[in-house]
Amino acid sequence: QLQLVESGGGLVQAGGSLRLSCVGSGRAFSDTAMAWFRQAQGKEREFVAYITPALGHTFYSDSVKGRFTISRDNAKNLMYLQMNSVEPEDTAVYYCAAKNREVYYKPNYNNWGRGTQVTVSS
Repeated sequence: QLQLVESGGGLVQAGGSLRLSCVGSGRAFSDTAMAWFRQAQGKEREFVAYITPALGHTFYSDSVKGRFTISRDNAKNLMYLQMNSVEPEDTAVYYCAAKNREVYYKPNYNNWGRGTQVTVSS
């Protein structure tokens, strides 16, 4: 069972950048597919990005493709989300997740962090 903790959230102006981190406990981190999801107030949790365990293949939602980059450092049990050219619509609580139970873009994962708030001002 992986325990996940996000960090790096905060207040940023539109057009700026922010990097989120997710640290995972446990030996299984390097063998586990990981993802970022987000949930804006009053909305459902939505997929942001996904990364495979070994080869690091990545997948993105259309809304963040070209602006956000997901990456991982298995030696440090860390996953990142580099957010560039942020927009007010990116305001949400961002969650890291591990080990999907079905297709990667559905919020059905075994492990979740508690989330980190990202607020983008216009």
